[in-house]
Amino acid sequence: MNTNFIIKPIEKSMFSEYFNLNDQQLEKFNAKWLIADSKPGFPCRVSLKEAEIGERVLLIPHKYHDVNSPYKASGPIFIREDAVEAKLNINEIPEILTKRLLSVRAYSEDSIMIHAETTLASGLENIIYHQLTEPNVKYLQVHNANPGCFNCTVYRT
Repeated sequence: MNTNFIIKPIEKSMFSEYFNLNDQQLEKFNAKWLIADSKPGFPCRVSLKEAEIGERVLLIPHKYHDVNSPYKASGPIFIREDAVEAKLNINEIPEILTKRLLSVRAYSEDSIMIHAETTLASGLENIIYHQLTEPNVKYLQVHNANPGCFNCTVYRT
């Protein structure tokens, strides 16, 4: 079984309508602009890079697992104001996954979680390879283990 993988960011176009809204308009969507005051601390789910200190980021709720399953889920994400959508190479691990305790969740074809484990960033690649060797695993999602926030989705290539 092919264990090569590709990590996909969230598409920036999904959020383009929010970038020109003022604070009052953003409140209607439970969203707000923040200024990054630490690095790491504001991982962008579009660029898959950390925001620089002083950079403006949009904090917005996002349906990151919008599926017909009991595992349907949403949560807060950051998007850097000037984010360029990440285009990663095969088997490339993005910056936002290199300094955190992570939770890797494996899902079946019908979007049911069938395995999950935590790892330090240094063990992520091995866990991805191991989980993708399981024939029932369709895709993985990587979350920050402590706050539980979604980072990205991993697919076989």
